[in-house]
Amino acid sequence: MEPSDGHTFLGLEPIEKDVDVVVLSLPYELTTSYGQGTSEGPNACIEASGQVELYDADLGEDLPAGLAIHTADAWSGEEPTLLHQLDSMVGYLNPWFNGDCFPLTLGGEHGILPPLMEAVRNHPLVHNDLSNLTVVQIDAHGDLRSELDDEPYSHACAAARALDAGIGRLLQVGIRAFSKEEHERIQSDERITTFFAQDTQSPCEGAEYWQSWLDLLESIEGPVHLTIDIDGLDGALVPATGTPVPGGLTFWQVQQTIQTLFGASKAVVVSADVNEIVPQEDTPLTQFTAAMLATKIVAGHAKARKEGRWNPLQEAKGTHRPTTTPTIFRNSIGE
Repeated sequence: MEPSDGHTFLGLEPIEKDVDVVVLSLPYELTTSYGQGTSEGPNACIEASGQVELYDADLGEDLPAGLAIHTADAWSGEEPTLLHQLDSMVGYLNPWFNGDCFPLTLGGEHGILPPLMEAVRNHPLVHNDLSNLTVVQIDAHGDLRSELDDEPYSHACAAARALDAGIGRLLQVGIRAFSKEEHERIQSDERITTFFAQDTQSPCEGAEYWQSWLDLLESIEGPVHLTIDIDGLDGALVPATGTPVPGGLTFWQVQQTIQTLFGASKAVVVSADVNEIVPQEDTPLTQFTAAMLATKIVAGHAKARKEGRWNPLQEAKGTHRPTTTPTIFRNSIGE
């Protein structure tokens, strides 16, 4: 593991006790197809988070709000092949997905989603059956391709691989860049519900579509994983992300999505990730935007815990946890 250059999430003091929230870093970049630099994203986000205000108006208090927030050492990513790296990520993630704490993962390209699904599979509320899980995806892209450049685990295939792994529902918002193949899967796979940006951002009918999105979030039941590709926001807010696209969500729409999802009465957000973060050289806007969204996720979890919508399912554990590397992805193609 590699430390995050001495930085901790929100600039909080390091902890050496039982963990309530863990911030994990996957500086993974192997299949990016346009802009580069996502491997530097997690550390840049953590560094930028030190400048985020700790007070959250919805929570009504300063973070950490009595929670022990641990910034874990980053995943090293030294394995020789893509499949080895995917398995290594699962090994890095697994110790934090047993229901005793809330894991927030920073990426890294969106190719981190398949390993995250394998880790979430172990959560007590999922019961090793991903059909129990709803994935809420904020993204500019459908990420539903069968392959890109002959690679089925490309970042452009992340949501498709999550569906192939067996997730029960995929709810997408912000989508505005997709292939014919992806559009056909959206129409044919009953597990997928997609809110296209051309509808939610429409000057005339956008408010109606947006309210329908919020109503859908409020109706979710059971365990949820939230995945935020920051290119789901309008490109003006995150210009340094790997594949920025104009016409996306506003910052406040993403904040409202987070707040509504964590406030859903019958849903339990068991984990979340913020990905495709690329450090911006001339201004910290991209990584600071990502840091604010990550902070809002932690605040949403703190409020859900405070109001009894999230409860630990295992006895709390400390910061040092043994890891083992499975062979899930290598075995999937007989490597």
